[in-house]
Amino acid sequence: MIRLLLLAGTGEARQIANALAKEPRVSAVASLAGQTRSPVALGLPTRIGGFGGRDAFGDYLGHEKIDAVLDATHPFAHQISHRTAEVCGDRGVPYLQFLRPPWMPGEGDDWTFLNAEEEAANHIATGAVVFLATGPQNLDRFAGLQGCRIYCRRIDPPRAPFPLPGGDWLVGRPPFSVEEEMALFHDLAVDWLVVKNSGGWASRSKLDAARDLGLKVAMIRRPPQPQAPKVSTVADALSWVRSLT
Repeated sequence: MIRLLLLAGTGEARQIANALAKEPRVSAVASLAGQTRSPVALGLPTRIGGFGGRDAFGDYLGHEKIDAVLDATHPFAHQISHRTAEVCGDRGVPYLQFLRPPWMPGEGDDWTFLNAEEEAANHIATGAVVFLATGPQNLDRFAGLQGCRIYCRRIDPPRAPFPLPGGDWLVGRPPFSVEEEMALFHDLAVDWLVVKNSGGWASRSKLDAARDLGLKVAMIRRPPQPQAPKVSTVADALSWVRSLT
């Protein structure tokens, strides 16, 4: 029997958690950062919230007798991934990052790649209607989009007004079909879709909708990931866990 910590927060993490719950030789606990107020149940004992920093995370691994860590967080949760890989390396705890492949443009796509959110203002003209599919965090980085009509979708109802002028929240829980996304973008008269390159099929529908509508897409490149073992499929992640038992 091994004690496994699953850092969750993605759709694939839910798949992994459901599979781990059926593994007789694995005692797994999941961890969520707490960004969503009512997360979907994972089928495993789940802790919610941060660990309190690098030292506190190391203490948690020791106190809970964690034998291995499977990191299936979002590709843009890079600070969590870097810290986890470093702490596991220092403690000799096996670590694996599940990292789904990034999206790549295909025929009909009109993408502009950005290295940071702030670069969006260099490409999006004043007066454009912009749909930010980047989540509610760090919206201040889009402050340069002056004179634009901005929409940002989030899972939980907002507790504060939109932080940028000319902006509004939209509330909805994915997944969304291509048809739903096309109807939304059409009704809002969207000119630009801004997306983080998280990869995966569950949230690709907005990109397919943008292509079919002929919308421009600003694609934010992923931040650097830790130099650590990686897999890109749920099956490979589960095989790694089983190899430890």
